[in-house]
Amino acid sequence: MEGQQLSPQPQLQLCDSLMIWLQTFNTAAPCKNVRQLTNGVAMAQVLHQIDVAWFNDSWLGRIKEDVGDNWRIKASNLKKVLQGIMSYYHEFLGQQISEELIPDLSQITEHSDPTELGRLLQLILGCAVNCEKKQEHIQKIMTLEESVQHVVMTAIQELMSKEIVSCASSDAGELEHQLKRALEELQDALAEKEELKQRCQELDMQVTALQDEKNTLVSENEMMNERLDQLDGSLEDPNTVVAKKYFHAQLQLEQLQEENFRLEAAKDDYRLHCEELEKQLIEFQHRNDELTSLAEETRALKDEIDVLRTTSDKASKLESTVEVYRQKLQDLNDLRRQVKSLQDTNMMYMHNTVSLEEELKKANAARTQLEMYKRQVQELHLKLSAESKRADTLAFEMKRLEEKHEALLKEKDRLIIQRDALKETNEELRCSQVQQDHLSQAGTSVSTSYENLAAEIMPVEYREVFIRLQHENKMLRLQQEGSENERIAELQEQLEQKHRKTSEMETEQRLSKEYIRGLQQQIEDLQKTLQEQGPKPEGESRTSHTWRHLICAYIRPAN
Repeated sequence: MEGQQLSPQPQLQLCDSLMIWLQTFNTAAPCKNVRQLTNGVAMAQVLHQIDVAWFNDSWLGRIKEDVGDNWRIKASNLKKVLQGIMSYYHEFLGQQISEELIPDLSQITEHSDPTELGRLLQLILGCAVNCEKKQEHIQKIMTLEESVQHVVMTAIQELMSKEIVSCASSDAGELEHQLKRALEELQDALAEKEELKQRCQELDMQVTALQDEKNTLVSENEMMNERLDQLDGSLEDPNTVVAKKYFHAQLQLEQLQEENFRLEAAKDDYRLHCEELEKQLIEFQHRNDELTSLAEETRALKDEIDVLRTTSDKASKLESTVEVYRQKLQDLNDLRRQVKSLQDTNMMYMHNTVSLEEELKKANAARTQLEMYKRQVQELHLKLSAESKRADTLAFEMKRLEEKHEALLKEKDRLIIQRDALKETNEELRCSQVQQDHLSQAGTSVSTSYENLAAEIMPVEYREVFIRLQHENKMLRLQQEGSENERIAELQEQLEQKHRKTSEMETEQRLSKEYIRGLQQQIEDLQKTLQEQGPKPEGESRTSHTWRHLICAYIRPAN
Protein backbone atom coordinates (compact mmCIF):
# COMPACT_ATOMS: atom_id res chain seq x y z
CA MET A 1 0.00 0.00 0.00
CA GLU A 2 1.73 3.09 -1.34
CA GLY A 3 2.08 6.08 1.00
CA GLN A 4 0.53 4.08 3.85
CA GLN A 5 0.68 5.73 7.29
CA LEU A 6 0.03 3.66 10.39
CA SER A 7 -2.11 4.98 13.25
CA PRO A 8 -0.74 4.88 16.84
CA GLN A 9 -2.55 1.62 17.70
CA PRO A 10 -1.15 -0.29 14.66
CA GLN A 11 2.27 1.16 15.48
CA LEU A 12 2.06 -0.45 18.92
CA GLN A 13 0.97 -3.72 17.25
CA LEU A 14 3.95 -3.36 14.89
CA CYS A 15 6.38 -3.00 17.80
CA ASP A 16 4.91 -6.01 19.67
CA SER A 17 4.82 -8.19 16.53
CA LEU A 18 8.38 -7.30 15.56
CA MET A 19 9.57 -8.07 19.11
CA ILE A 20 7.94 -11.53 18.75
CA TRP A 21 9.75 -11.93 15.40
CA LEU A 22 12.99 -10.78 17.01
CA GLN A 23 12.71 -13.52 19.62
CA THR A 24 13.08 -16.14 16.83
CA PHE A 25 16.81 -15.25 16.79
CA ASN A 26 18.98 -16.84 19.46
CA THR A 27 20.48 -13.75 21.09
CA ALA A 28 22.45 -13.59 24.32
CA ALA A 29 20.81 -10.30 25.32
CA PRO A 30 17.14 -10.38 26.37
CA CYS A 31 14.55 -8.92 23.99
CA LYS A 32 11.16 -9.60 25.56
CA ASN A 33 10.01 -6.02 26.21
CA VAL A 34 10.68 -2.48 25.04
CA ARG A 35 12.98 -1.53 27.94
CA GLN A 36 15.32 -4.46 27.20
CA LEU A 37 15.64 -3.35 23.57
CA THR A 38 16.44 0.34 24.29
CA ASN A 39 20.14 -0.46 24.93
CA GLY A 40 20.59 -1.72 21.33
CA VAL A 41 22.58 -4.85 22.30
CA ALA A 42 19.96 -7.39 21.21
CA MET A 43 19.36 -5.55 17.89
CA ALA A 44 23.09 -5.51 17.18
CA GLN A 45 23.32 -9.28 17.83
CA VAL A 46 20.34 -9.85 15.48
CA LEU A 47 22.04 -7.80 12.73
CA HIS A 48 25.20 -9.85 13.30
CA GLN A 49 23.19 -13.05 12.68
CA ILE A 50 21.44 -11.55 9.62
CA ASP A 51 24.68 -10.70 7.80
CA VAL A 52 27.91 -11.82 9.49
CA ALA A 53 30.09 -10.43 6.69
CA TRP A 54 28.74 -6.90 6.93
CA PHE A 55 27.95 -6.70 10.66
CA ASN A 56 31.16 -8.49 11.65
CA ASP A 57 32.72 -9.13 15.05
CA SER A 58 34.67 -5.86 15.03
CA TRP A 59 31.47 -3.93 14.46
CA LEU A 60 29.68 -5.92 17.15
CA GLY A 61 32.57 -5.29 19.53
CA ARG A 62 31.91 -1.54 19.37
CA ILE A 63 28.49 -2.11 20.97
CA LYS A 64 28.83 -1.81 24.76
CA GLU A 65 26.89 -4.47 26.66
CA ASP A 66 27.25 -3.18 30.25
CA VAL A 67 24.80 -0.33 29.84
CA GLY A 68 22.64 -0.26 32.94
CA ASP A 69 20.53 2.92 33.16
CA ASN A 70 23.09 5.17 31.44
CA TRP A 71 21.08 6.77 28.64
CA ARG A 72 24.19 8.21 26.99
CA ILE A 73 25.62 4.72 26.34
CA LYS A 74 22.19 3.60 25.14
CA ALA A 75 22.02 6.50 22.71
CA SER A 76 25.56 5.72 21.48
CA ASN A 77 24.66 2.04 20.87
CA LEU A 78 21.43 2.94 19.06
CA LYS A 79 23.27 5.51 16.94
CA LYS A 80 25.85 2.88 15.90
CA VAL A 81 23.02 0.42 15.08
CA LEU A 82 21.16 3.01 12.96
CA GLN A 83 24.35 4.07 11.15
CA GLY A 84 25.15 0.43 10.37
CA ILE A 85 21.62 -0.16 9.02
CA MET A 86 21.73 2.98 6.85
CA SER A 87 25.16 2.10 5.43
CA TYR A 88 23.88 -1.48 4.77
CA TYR A 89 20.87 -0.12 2.87
CA HIS A 90 22.92 2.44 0.94
CA GLU A 91 26.08 0.49 0.10
CA PHE A 92 25.04 -3.19 0.10
CA LEU A 93 21.38 -3.05 -0.99
CA GLY A 94 21.70 0.15 -3.06
CA GLN A 95 18.56 1.64 -1.54
CA GLN A 96 17.81 5.00 0.06
CA ILE A 97 15.88 5.02 3.35
CA SER A 98 12.94 7.42 3.33
CA GLU A 99 12.94 10.22 5.92
CA GLU A 100 9.58 8.97 7.24
CA LEU A 101 11.13 5.62 8.27
CA ILE A 102 14.14 7.04 10.18
CA PRO A 103 13.36 6.79 13.94
CA ASP A 104 14.01 9.40 16.63
CA LEU A 105 16.65 7.78 18.87
CA SER A 106 16.23 10.33 21.68
CA GLN A 107 12.59 9.26 22.14
CA ILE A 108 13.71 5.62 22.42
CA THR A 109 16.49 6.24 24.97
CA GLU A 110 14.70 8.82 27.14
CA HIS A 111 11.02 7.78 26.94
CA SER A 112 11.17 4.17 25.61
CA ASP A 113 8.78 5.16 22.82
CA PRO A 114 7.40 1.96 21.20
CA THR A 115 6.48 3.82 17.99
CA GLU A 116 10.07 4.91 17.26
CA LEU A 117 11.36 1.48 18.38
CA GLY A 118 8.92 -0.13 15.92
CA ARG A 119 10.42 1.95 13.08
CA LEU A 120 13.93 0.82 14.03
CA LEU A 121 12.83 -2.84 14.18
CA GLN A 122 11.09 -2.37 10.80
CA LEU A 123 14.44 -1.32 9.28
CA ILE A 124 16.07 -4.44 10.80
CA LEU A 125 13.24 -6.51 9.23
CA GLY A 126 14.05 -4.91 5.86
CA CYS A 127 17.69 -5.99 6.25
CA ALA A 128 16.54 -9.55 7.00
CA VAL A 129 14.19 -9.90 3.99
CA ASN A 130 16.76 -8.37 1.59
CA CYS A 131 19.95 -10.17 2.69
CA GLU A 132 21.41 -13.34 1.16
CA LYS A 133 19.62 -15.58 3.72
CA LYS A 134 16.22 -14.00 3.06
CA GLN A 135 14.49 -17.35 2.29
CA GLU A 136 15.43 -18.66 5.72
CA HIS A 137 14.14 -15.53 7.43
CA ILE A 138 10.91 -15.60 5.39
CA GLN A 139 10.33 -19.21 6.45
CA LYS A 140 10.75 -18.13 10.08
CA ILE A 141 8.17 -15.39 9.53
CA MET A 142 5.72 -17.94 8.02
CA THR A 143 5.97 -20.06 11.20
CA LEU A 144 4.64 -17.22 13.40
CA GLU A 145 1.02 -16.69 14.39
CA GLU A 146 -1.41 -15.41 11.79
CA SER A 147 -1.88 -11.97 13.42
CA VAL A 148 1.87 -11.49 13.90
CA GLN A 149 2.51 -12.73 10.36
CA HIS A 150 -0.04 -10.27 9.00
CA VAL A 151 1.56 -7.29 10.80
CA VAL A 152 5.05 -8.33 9.66
CA MET A 153 3.91 -8.68 6.04
CA THR A 154 2.30 -5.22 6.26
CA ALA A 155 5.58 -3.78 7.54
CA ILE A 156 7.47 -5.40 4.65
CA GLN A 157 4.93 -3.99 2.17
CA GLU A 158 5.36 -0.52 3.67
CA LEU A 159 9.14 -0.75 3.30
CA MET A 160 8.87 -1.95 -0.29
CA SER A 161 6.30 0.73 -1.16
CA LYS A 162 8.52 3.51 0.28
CA GLU A 163 11.44 2.14 -1.73
CA ILE A 164 9.29 2.13 -4.86
CA VAL A 165 8.25 5.75 -4.27
CA SER A 166 11.82 6.97 -3.65
CA CYS A 167 13.41 4.98 -6.55
CA ALA A 168 10.90 5.52 -9.36
CA SER A 169 12.15 4.71 -12.87
CA SER A 170 10.45 4.81 -16.26
CA ASP A 171 12.05 1.56 -17.58
CA ALA A 172 11.13 -0.49 -14.51
CA GLY A 173 7.54 0.80 -14.25
CA GLU A 174 6.00 -2.39 -15.56
CA LEU A 175 7.86 -4.59 -13.08
CA GLU A 176 6.85 -2.30 -10.24
CA HIS A 177 3.24 -2.53 -11.38
CA GLN A 178 3.50 -6.31 -11.43
CA LEU A 179 5.02 -6.27 -7.97
CA LYS A 180 2.19 -4.09 -6.65
CA ARG A 181 -0.40 -6.35 -8.27
CA ALA A 182 1.29 -9.41 -6.77
CA LEU A 183 1.27 -7.77 -3.35
CA GLU A 184 -2.43 -6.98 -3.75
CA GLU A 185 -3.14 -10.58 -4.82
CA LEU A 186 -1.15 -11.85 -1.85
CA GLN A 187 -3.20 -9.58 0.42
CA ASP A 188 -6.44 -10.88 -1.13
CA ALA A 189 -5.23 -14.47 -0.76
CA LEU A 190 -4.44 -13.86 2.92
CA ALA A 191 -7.88 -12.33 3.42
CA GLU A 192 -9.52 -15.27 1.63
CA LYS A 193 -7.47 -17.64 3.73
CA GLU A 194 -8.74 -15.91 6.86
CA GLU A 195 -12.32 -16.21 5.62
CA LEU A 196 -11.89 -19.90 4.78
CA LYS A 197 -10.25 -20.51 8.12
CA GLN A 198 -13.21 -18.89 9.86
CA ARG A 199 -15.60 -20.95 7.68
CA CYS A 200 -13.70 -24.16 8.54
CA GLN A 201 -13.92 -23.25 12.22
CA GLU A 202 -17.66 -22.71 11.85
CA LEU A 203 -18.01 -26.09 10.04
CA ASP A 204 -15.93 -27.80 12.73
CA MET A 205 -18.22 -26.31 15.33
CA GLN A 206 -21.24 -27.56 13.38
CA VAL A 207 -19.68 -31.03 13.02
CA THR A 208 -18.92 -31.07 16.74
CA ALA A 209 -22.52 -30.09 17.52
CA LEU A 210 -23.81 -32.75 15.12
CA GLN A 211 -21.53 -35.37 16.67
CA ASP A 212 -22.79 -34.44 20.11
CA GLU A 213 -26.34 -34.68 18.81
CA LYS A 214 -25.47 -38.01 17.19
CA ASN A 215 -24.03 -39.31 20.45
CA THR A 216 -27.13 -38.15 22.23
CA LEU A 217 -29.32 -39.87 19.66
CA VAL A 218 -27.20 -43.05 19.87
CA SER A 219 -27.60 -43.10 23.63
CA GLU A 220 -31.30 -42.50 23.23
CA ASN A 221 -31.40 -45.24 20.61
CA GLU A 222 -29.68 -47.63 22.98
CA MET A 223 -32.15 -46.74 25.68
CA MET A 224 -34.97 -47.22 23.25
CA ASN A 225 -33.55 -50.60 22.14
CA GLU A 226 -33.41 -51.68 25.74
CA ARG A 227 -36.94 -50.59 26.20
CA LEU A 228 -37.81 -52.36 22.96
CA ASP A 229 -36.24 -55.52 24.27
CA GLN A 230 -38.32 -55.16 27.37
CA LEU A 231 -41.42 -54.42 25.41
CA ASP A 232 -41.04 -56.99 22.65
CA GLY A 233 -44.12 -58.68 23.75
CA SER A 234 -46.19 -55.56 23.80
CA LEU A 235 -44.97 -54.41 20.38
CA GLU A 236 -46.45 -57.37 18.64
CA ASP A 237 -49.81 -55.73 18.95
CA PRO A 238 -49.78 -52.74 16.52
CA ASN A 239 -52.77 -51.12 18.06
CA THR A 240 -51.10 -50.42 21.34
CA VAL A 241 -49.67 -46.97 22.22
CA VAL A 242 -46.17 -48.37 22.67
CA ALA A 243 -46.18 -49.83 19.18
CA LYS A 244 -47.25 -46.51 17.72
CA LYS A 245 -44.44 -44.71 19.57
CA TYR A 246 -41.96 -47.30 18.38
CA PHE A 247 -42.90 -46.86 14.75
CA HIS A 248 -42.75 -43.09 15.18
CA ALA A 249 -39.28 -43.31 16.79
CA GLN A 250 -38.08 -45.52 13.92
CA LEU A 251 -39.21 -42.89 11.42
CA GLN A 252 -37.38 -40.18 13.37
CA LEU A 253 -34.29 -42.36 13.55
CA GLU A 254 -34.31 -42.90 9.83
CA GLN A 255 -34.69 -39.15 9.24
CA LEU A 256 -31.83 -38.37 11.60
CA GLN A 257 -29.62 -40.96 9.94
CA GLU A 258 -30.34 -39.38 6.57
CA GLU A 259 -29.54 -35.93 7.99
CA ASN A 260 -26.32 -37.31 9.49
CA PHE A 261 -25.32 -38.83 6.16
CA ARG A 262 -26.03 -35.49 4.43
CA LEU A 263 -23.95 -33.52 6.99
CA GLU A 264 -21.05 -36.01 6.70
CA ALA A 265 -21.15 -35.57 2.91
CA ALA A 266 -21.14 -31.75 3.35
CA LYS A 267 -18.24 -32.09 5.79
CA ASP A 268 -16.29 -34.12 3.25
CA ASP A 269 -17.05 -31.48 0.61
CA TYR A 270 -15.84 -28.67 2.89
CA ARG A 271 -12.74 -30.68 3.77
CA LEU A 272 -11.98 -31.09 0.08
CA HIS A 273 -12.59 -27.35 -0.43
CA CYS A 274 -10.22 -26.54 2.45
CA GLU A 275 -7.56 -28.80 0.95
CA GLU A 276 -7.97 -27.01 -2.37
CA LEU A 277 -7.67 -23.62 -0.61
CA GLU A 278 -4.54 -24.80 1.19
CA LYS A 279 -3.10 -25.86 -2.15
CA GLN A 280 -3.98 -22.43 -3.55
CA LEU A 281 -2.30 -20.80 -0.52
CA ILE A 282 0.84 -22.85 -1.15
CA GLU A 283 0.70 -21.81 -4.80
CA PHE A 284 0.32 -18.15 -3.73
CA GLN A 285 3.32 -18.53 -1.42
CA HIS A 286 5.38 -19.93 -4.28
CA ARG A 287 4.13 -17.10 -6.45
CA ASN A 288 5.10 -14.65 -3.71
CA ASP A 289 8.61 -16.12 -3.70
CA GLU A 290 8.72 -15.76 -7.48
CA LEU A 291 7.55 -12.15 -7.18
CA THR A 292 10.22 -11.55 -4.52
CA SER A 293 12.85 -12.87 -6.90
CA LEU A 294 11.32 -10.66 -9.61
CA ALA A 295 11.57 -7.69 -7.24
CA GLU A 296 15.25 -8.51 -6.70
CA GLU A 297 15.74 -8.71 -10.44
CA THR A 298 13.92 -5.38 -10.71
CA ARG A 299 16.32 -3.80 -8.23
CA ALA A 300 19.27 -5.24 -10.16
CA LEU A 301 17.78 -3.90 -13.40
CA LYS A 302 17.28 -0.51 -11.73
CA ASP A 303 20.95 -0.50 -10.72
CA GLU A 304 21.95 -1.46 -14.27
CA ILE A 305 19.68 1.26 -15.66
CA ASP A 306 21.26 3.82 -13.33
CA VAL A 307 24.73 2.69 -14.41
CA LEU A 308 23.71 2.83 -18.07
CA ARG A 309 22.21 6.29 -17.57
CA THR A 310 25.41 7.47 -15.93
CA THR A 311 27.43 5.96 -18.78
CA SER A 312 25.09 7.59 -21.34
CA ASP A 313 25.48 10.97 -19.66
CA LYS A 314 29.24 10.57 -19.61
CA ALA A 315 29.21 9.52 -23.29
CA SER A 316 27.10 12.57 -24.28
CA LYS A 317 29.42 14.83 -22.29
CA LEU A 318 32.46 13.24 -23.93
CA GLU A 319 30.90 13.64 -27.39
CA SER A 320 30.25 17.32 -26.73
CA THR A 321 33.82 17.66 -25.42
CA VAL A 322 35.18 15.96 -28.55
CA GLU A 323 33.13 18.29 -30.74
CA VAL A 324 34.45 21.30 -28.82
CA TYR A 325 38.01 20.04 -29.15
CA ARG A 326 37.47 19.49 -32.87
CA GLN A 327 36.34 23.08 -33.29
CA LYS A 328 39.27 24.25 -31.20
CA LEU A 329 41.67 22.29 -33.42
CA GLN A 330 40.18 24.00 -36.44
CA ASP A 331 40.83 27.41 -34.87
CA LEU A 332 44.28 26.44 -33.62
CA ASN A 333 46.25 28.29 -36.36
CA ASP A 334 44.38 31.52 -35.72
CA LEU A 335 44.96 31.10 -32.02
CA ARG A 336 48.69 30.56 -32.60
CA ARG A 337 48.93 33.78 -34.61
CA GLN A 338 46.95 35.58 -31.97
CA VAL A 339 49.22 34.14 -29.27
CA LYS A 340 52.30 35.31 -31.14
CA SER A 341 50.90 38.83 -31.55
CA LEU A 342 49.85 38.80 -27.91
CA GLN A 343 53.36 37.73 -26.89
CA ASP A 344 54.85 40.65 -28.83
CA THR A 345 52.33 43.02 -27.29
CA ASN A 346 53.07 41.53 -23.88
CA MET A 347 56.82 42.14 -24.33
CA MET A 348 56.15 45.75 -25.32
CA TYR A 349 53.87 46.13 -22.31
CA MET A 350 56.55 44.60 -20.10
CA HIS A 351 59.13 47.17 -21.29
CA ASN A 352 56.59 49.95 -20.77
CA THR A 353 55.82 48.55 -17.33
CA VAL A 354 59.50 48.51 -16.36
CA SER A 355 59.95 52.10 -17.54
CA LEU A 356 56.78 53.14 -15.75
CA GLU A 357 57.95 51.45 -12.57
CA GLU A 358 61.22 53.39 -12.73
CA GLU A 359 59.30 56.62 -13.33
CA LEU A 360 57.01 55.69 -10.47
CA LYS A 361 59.99 55.24 -8.15
CA LYS A 362 61.30 58.65 -9.19
CA ALA A 363 57.83 60.11 -8.72
CA ASN A 364 57.59 58.59 -5.24
CA ALA A 365 60.99 60.06 -4.30
CA ALA A 366 59.98 63.45 -5.71
CA ARG A 367 56.65 63.11 -3.92
CA THR A 368 58.37 62.63 -0.57
CA GLN A 369 60.58 65.66 -1.27
CA LEU A 370 57.54 67.64 -2.33
CA GLU A 371 55.74 66.70 0.86
CA MET A 372 58.75 67.76 2.90
CA TYR A 373 58.94 71.06 1.02
CA LYS A 374 55.24 71.56 1.45
CA ARG A 375 55.49 71.02 5.22
CA GLN A 376 58.39 73.48 5.37
CA VAL A 377 56.44 76.05 3.29
CA GLN A 378 53.42 75.63 5.53
CA GLU A 379 55.53 76.06 8.67
CA LEU A 380 57.18 79.18 7.21
CA HIS A 381 53.82 80.47 6.11
CA LEU A 382 52.46 80.01 9.64
CA LYS A 383 55.49 81.76 11.12
CA LEU A 384 55.21 84.58 8.54
CA SER A 385 51.49 85.03 9.26
CA ALA A 386 52.15 85.08 13.02
CA GLU A 387 54.96 87.62 12.64
CA SER A 388 52.85 89.72 10.24
CA LYS A 389 49.97 89.72 12.70
CA ARG A 390 52.35 90.66 15.47
CA ALA A 391 53.87 93.47 13.35
CA ASP A 392 50.42 94.77 12.39
CA THR A 393 49.37 94.66 16.04
CA LEU A 394 52.45 96.60 17.04
CA ALA A 395 51.90 99.07 14.20
CA PHE A 396 48.32 99.54 15.28
CA GLU A 397 49.40 100.04 18.87
CA MET A 398 52.07 102.45 17.74
CA LYS A 399 49.56 104.36 15.62
CA ARG A 400 47.15 104.47 18.53
CA LEU A 401 49.92 105.72 20.85
CA GLU A 402 50.91 108.33 18.26
CA GLU A 403 47.31 109.50 18.11
CA LYS A 404 47.25 109.67 21.91
CA HIS A 405 50.55 111.53 21.84
CA GLU A 406 49.14 114.04 19.36
CA ALA A 407 45.99 114.40 21.45
CA LEU A 408 48.11 114.95 24.55
CA LEU A 409 50.21 117.55 22.70
CA LYS A 410 47.06 119.34 21.61
CA GLU A 411 45.73 119.16 25.17
CA LYS A 412 49.05 120.49 26.40
CA ASP A 413 48.89 123.43 23.98
CA ARG A 414 45.31 124.08 24.98
CA LEU A 415 46.25 123.97 28.66
CA ILE A 416 49.19 126.32 28.04
CA ILE A 417 46.90 128.76 26.24
CA GLN A 418 44.33 128.40 29.00
CA ARG A 419 47.07 128.93 31.57
CA ASP A 420 48.23 132.09 29.86
CA ALA A 421 44.63 133.30 29.64
CA LEU A 422 44.13 132.49 33.28
CA LYS A 423 47.31 134.33 34.18
CA GLU A 424 46.11 137.41 32.33
CA THR A 425 42.69 137.10 33.90
CA ASN A 426 44.30 136.65 37.30
CA GLU A 427 46.38 139.79 36.85
CA GLU A 428 43.35 141.71 35.67
CA LEU A 429 41.39 140.41 38.64
CA ARG A 430 44.17 141.46 40.97
CA CYS A 431 44.15 144.90 39.51
CA SER A 432 40.41 145.09 39.71
CA GLN A 433 40.48 143.69 43.20
CA VAL A 434 42.91 146.37 44.26
CA GLN A 435 40.64 148.95 42.79
CA GLN A 436 37.60 147.39 44.33
CA ASP A 437 39.25 147.26 47.72
CA HIS A 438 39.42 150.98 47.67
CA LEU A 439 35.87 151.24 46.53
CA SER A 440 34.47 148.43 48.64
CA GLN A 441 34.21 150.34 51.71
CA ALA A 442 32.24 153.01 50.01
CA GLY A 443 30.08 150.71 47.89
CA THR A 444 29.27 148.07 50.43
CA SER A 445 26.43 149.87 51.92
CA VAL A 446 25.06 150.72 48.47
CA SER A 447 25.12 147.09 47.03
CA THR A 448 23.56 145.64 50.10
CA SER A 449 20.80 148.03 49.90
CA TYR A 450 20.23 147.16 46.17
CA GLU A 451 20.10 143.38 46.78
CA ASN A 452 17.80 143.72 49.70
CA LEU A 453 15.65 145.94 47.59
CA ALA A 454 15.44 143.37 44.70
CA ALA A 455 14.66 140.59 47.08
CA GLU A 456 11.99 142.59 48.71
CA ILE A 457 10.49 143.64 45.39
CA MET A 458 10.36 139.95 43.95
CA PRO A 459 7.43 137.88 45.28
CA VAL A 460 8.15 134.88 47.49
CA GLU A 461 6.61 132.33 45.07
CA TYR A 462 8.72 133.49 42.12
CA ARG A 463 11.76 133.51 44.26
CA GLU A 464 11.30 129.81 45.22
CA VAL A 465 10.63 128.78 41.58
CA PHE A 466 13.71 130.68 40.43
CA ILE A 467 15.90 128.94 43.00
CA ARG A 468 14.49 125.48 42.12
CA LEU A 469 15.01 126.08 38.38
CA GLN A 470 18.57 127.11 38.95
CA HIS A 471 19.20 123.85 40.90
CA GLU A 472 17.59 121.69 38.20
CA ASN A 473 19.55 123.42 35.48
CA LYS A 474 22.77 122.73 37.36
CA MET A 475 21.86 118.99 37.84
CA LEU A 476 20.89 118.55 34.17
CA ARG A 477 24.18 120.02 33.05
CA LEU A 478 26.05 117.60 35.29
CA GLN A 479 24.04 114.56 34.00
CA GLN A 480 24.47 115.58 30.37
CA GLU A 481 28.18 115.95 30.78
CA GLY A 482 28.42 112.43 32.43
CA SER A 483 26.35 110.63 29.74
CA GLU A 484 28.17 112.36 26.95
CA ASN A 485 31.50 111.35 28.45
CA GLU A 486 30.37 107.63 28.74
CA ARG A 487 29.00 107.60 25.16
CA ILE A 488 32.19 109.16 23.85
CA ALA A 489 34.25 106.49 25.69
CA GLU A 490 32.14 103.61 24.24
CA LEU A 491 32.33 105.01 20.72
CA GLN A 492 36.06 105.41 21.03
CA GLU A 493 36.42 101.77 22.19
CA GLN A 494 34.24 100.45 19.31
CA LEU A 495 36.21 102.54 16.87
CA GLU A 496 39.46 101.08 18.15
CA GLN A 497 38.06 97.50 17.76
CA LYS A 498 36.97 98.23 14.20
CA HIS A 499 40.38 99.63 13.40
CA ARG A 500 42.03 96.54 14.91
CA LYS A 501 39.84 94.06 12.91
CA THR A 502 40.34 96.03 9.73
CA SER A 503 44.09 95.95 10.17
CA GLU A 504 44.04 92.16 10.84
CA MET A 505 41.95 91.48 7.71
CA GLU A 506 44.21 93.67 5.63
CA THR A 507 47.19 91.73 6.97
CA GLU A 508 45.62 88.35 6.13
CA GLN A 509 44.64 89.55 2.66
CA ARG A 510 48.14 90.81 2.03
CA LEU A 511 49.66 87.48 3.19
CA SER A 512 47.23 85.47 1.04
CA LYS A 513 48.09 87.55 -2.01
CA GLU A 514 51.77 87.02 -1.36
CA TYR A 515 51.26 83.22 -0.93
CA ILE A 516 49.15 82.97 -4.09
CA ARG A 517 51.76 84.99 -5.97
CA GLY A 518 54.48 82.57 -4.77
CA LEU A 519 52.43 79.48 -5.77
CA GLN A 520 51.71 80.94 -9.20
CA GLN A 521 55.42 81.57 -9.60
CA GLN A 522 56.10 77.89 -8.65
CA ILE A 523 53.52 76.67 -11.18
CA GLU A 524 55.03 78.83 -13.90
CA ASP A 525 58.49 77.50 -13.06
CA LEU A 526 57.26 73.89 -13.20
CA GLN A 527 55.47 74.47 -16.51
CA LYS A 528 58.62 76.07 -17.95
CA THR A 529 60.66 73.08 -16.73
CA LEU A 530 58.21 70.62 -18.33
CA GLN A 531 58.16 72.58 -21.59
CA GLU A 532 61.97 72.71 -21.67
CA GLN A 533 62.10 68.91 -21.37
CA GLY A 534 60.32 68.65 -24.74
CA PRO A 535 58.03 65.85 -26.12
CA LYS A 536 58.57 62.36 -24.69
CA PRO A 537 57.20 58.86 -25.34
CA GLU A 538 53.74 57.80 -24.27
CA GLY A 539 54.85 56.37 -20.90
CA GLU A 540 56.90 59.52 -20.06
CA SER A 541 54.08 61.87 -21.10
CA ARG A 542 51.76 59.85 -18.90
CA THR A 543 54.26 60.19 -16.06
CA SER A 544 54.51 63.98 -16.55
CA HIS A 545 50.72 64.14 -16.58
CA THR A 546 50.77 62.23 -13.30
CA TRP A 547 53.32 64.72 -11.95
CA ARG A 548 51.02 67.61 -12.87
CA HIS A 549 48.14 65.95 -11.06
CA LEU A 550 50.31 65.41 -7.98
CA ILE A 551 51.50 69.05 -7.99
CA CYS A 552 47.95 70.36 -8.43
CA ALA A 553 46.74 68.03 -5.66
CA TYR A 554 49.39 69.43 -3.31
CA ILE A 555 48.85 73.07 -4.32
CA ARG A 556 45.04 72.97 -4.06
CA PRO A 557 44.75 72.29 -0.28
CA ALA A 558 47.15 75.19 0.40
CA ASN A 559 44.89 77.56 -1.52
